[in-house]
Amino acid sequence: MVELIRITEDNFIDAFNLKLASGQESFVSHPIRSLAQAYVYRDQCQPFGIYSGEKMIGYVMVIYDYDIPEYDIWHMMIDESMQGQGYGSEALDQVIEYIKTKPFGDSDRIALTCGKKNPIARKLYERKGFSATGNEDEDEIEMVKFIAF
Repeated sequence: MVELIRITEDNFIDAFNLKLASGQESFVSHPIRSLAQAYVYRDQCQPFGIYSGEKMIGYVMVIYDYDIPEYDIWHMMIDESMQGQGYGSEALDQVIEYIKTKPFGDSDRIALTCGKKNPIARKLYERKGFSATGNEDEDEIEMVKFIAF
C-alpha cells in the first residue's frame, strides 16, 4: 500500500534522491525541477512524496489550471528500484481521490501528458480511464479523464 505525503522541509531531500531508470529522463522531469515549479505555482499546486511505509519511493505533483479549469498531474515518477511493483497504479488512484476533494477549485477534468515512446505509462493511464485528446507535440500526447463526484 502506498501513501501520498505532502512535500515539506522535512522530506524534500528524499525527493531529490529519487532516480529514474536509464532512458526515462526524456519522459518526466526530476523532482528538483518540479519542486522549483511548485514554488512558483504554490497557490495552485501540491507536490507529494509517494511512500511505501517510511520510504519515499516516488513523486507526483497536482496543479490546478484556473484558466481551463482542470487539474493536471505533473512529473509522476517511481524510483527505478521500485518500478514494476504496482506502486504507480496505487499512487495514481490516490492522486485521483485527492483531486476529488477539489483542493483548489471545481473541475471534473484531470489532464496529464505522456511520452509518445512510453507505452508502459500510457497503458497505466488508459487502465485508469484516461484517453488521448488529440492534442500533442513532438514528444508527448495529452490524456484526460473526467471524474464524477
